[in-house]
Amino acid sequence: MPILDDARVKSVTDQIFDVLYERVVNLTLPPGEKLSEAEVAARMGASRQPVRDAFYRLSQLGFIQIRPQRATTVSPISTEAVLQAYFIRSALEEQTMRVAATTLTPDNIAALDALIDKQEAAIKSSSYAEFHALDDQFHRQICIDAGLEFVWTLVKDNKGHMDRARYLSLSFGATSAFTEHRAIMDALRARDPEAAAQALRGHLGHIRQILDRLVIDRPEAFA
Repeated sequence: MPILDDARVKSVTDQIFDVLYERVVNLTLPPGEKLSEAEVAARMGASRQPVRDAFYRLSQLGFIQIRPQRATTVSPISTEAVLQAYFIRSALEEQTMRVAATTLTPDNIAALDALIDKQEAAIKSSSYAEFHALDDQFHRQICIDAGLEFVWTLVKDNKGHMDRARYLSLSFGATSAFTEHRAIMDALRARDPEAAAQALRGHLGHIRQILDRLVIDRPEAFA
């Protein structure tokens, strides 16, 4: 884990939280992994109190389990939490797509097409972590271009549980996600608000099929 900066913008607790959150979400810290306050503090060059505070915040969000007199561990993936994240994200982004379909400029479309090309290259090279980052960039850019950047802030704050399942499924789900992104682009290019919203709904709704497969293929990762 990285040594923390003496940052003025973010507290030490915030920095520790951000690092651990990212590692839990991208499965660097997989479900069931044990976490030690002392070890995290030593690796990140911090005292134990901000680590304890970061652990508490993560536990409140459902990402780790703190049990007195027992080891603190990374929580299993919760299908309920994933579907709740999907509900929030779908509600926010469907309306964003309707706005985007009527407001995106040709330059906006061209920039999004360039992201699609990068996604295709990432899939061809099996660079799945890169694809995931480009996936997020695609959705974020649509929010920005629609004049609704705050929507992405809300999405980002609520999509962590969904992302854990997405990371676990990238080896078999990235190609489908890419195809769905192209369908979204077709609707945006046609300036069809309802088609764009429907394409987005189908894209995000694919998480249900992903969960069904993962629960069978990777039962050890789930509650």
